[in-house]
Amino acid sequence: MTPDSQARPSIAKRMLVMIGGVVLLIALIAGIKVWLVMRTIASLPKPSPATVSTTTVRYQNWQPRLSAVGTLRAVRGADLAFDVPGLVQNVALQSGQRVAAGQLLVRLHDADDVAQLHQLEAAAHLATLNFRRARRQVAANAISTADYESAESNMTSRQAAVAEQQALIAKKHLRAPFAGRAGIITINPGDYLPAGTPVVTLQQLDALYIDFDMPQRELGRLAIGQRVRLAIDAFTGQSFAGQITAIEPRVNTDTRNIRVEARIPNPNEKLFPGMFAEVQVEVGAQQRYLTLPQAAIVYNPYGDTVFVVQRTDRHNEQGEPALPTVQQTLVTTGDTRGDQIAVTHGLNRGAEVVTSGQLKLKNGAEITIDNSVQPADAAHPRPQER
Repeated sequence: MTPDSQARPSIAKRMLVMIGGVVLLIALIAGIKVWLVMRTIASLPKPSPATVSTTTVRYQNWQPRLSAVGTLRAVRGADLAFDVPGLVQNVALQSGQRVAAGQLLVRLHDADDVAQLHQLEAAAHLATLNFRRARRQVAANAISTADYESAESNMTSRQAAVAEQQALIAKKHLRAPFAGRAGIITINPGDYLPAGTPVVTLQQLDALYIDFDMPQRELGRLAIGQRVRLAIDAFTGQSFAGQITAIEPRVNTDTRNIRVEARIPNPNEKLFPGMFAEVQVEVGAQQRYLTLPQAAIVYNPYGDTVFVVQRTDRHNEQGEPALPTVQQTLVTTGDTRGDQIAVTHGLNRGAEVVTSGQLKLKNGAEITIDNSVQPADAAHPRPQER
């Protein structure tokens, strides 16, 4: 055997030993690294349970309602103005005054017109006397029929002129066309008013109409006589009841909505025309639903879910009662009412459900419950300034 053949096995053996040593060293380093990582993880503090608020699922009676936004309108209301121009002679009205139907409100200067009326009345009186004389004469065949007819025509013409002048004078007397409350009047004697200039608004306030629009798909649920309730931001916590009195017999082709009119009694005259109001129309019979605050629902593309609280009698390693956990559950939701939502499937009465803090939860997560602050759960919420 040559020296070269003896050297080759020893070189290969040393290479194997060296590779094995490197592998062992790498394994040792990796093991130490894993041990350090595990030790670091073990030393980290355990995450604290998420703090959430909860509520109990319960039944509530709901009156089905349709919601809309409307504007109040006077049953009778008008902006009064003169048909003719003239100078204001007398203002027999104070701002905000209640007036009776036919009451004189404002008078324009009409002395010239009254004088002209007296002249016309005198001429009409003379024409009447001439006609009576002609009637006696024609009966005695003292005048011709043509003269009699001329006297009659003259009398009629004079009387028409008197009526025309009386109408002109009446146009210079602004009277209330109906009983109501006057608005603010700013004109004074001596002011010149062109024809058609608004003088004062007059509104009858003992009852009002409210006009609002509803989608055409709701037409089958609307009927004359249905009760409506109004909520107005000027009167927080109050509602005003009325009834539907008319439904427009056509649908607006631009919006595909239908106009609805309701009458609202207003005995205390709290409500004014032009006010904005939220309208609730009561439709159908009352329904009984399981309800939750809308904040309790987690909306997902694959379905709506809630987190149901699971309580247990077990104890932890320290002997303390185990914290409750949560279980995510699919639900089917229905109508909404204010801050509330109806749950038609997926929950039973009395179940405890998380209402806030869901983003921090997953199935089986431990929780602590703090119900000192709860999400909104009002059937008819009202805006509040804070």
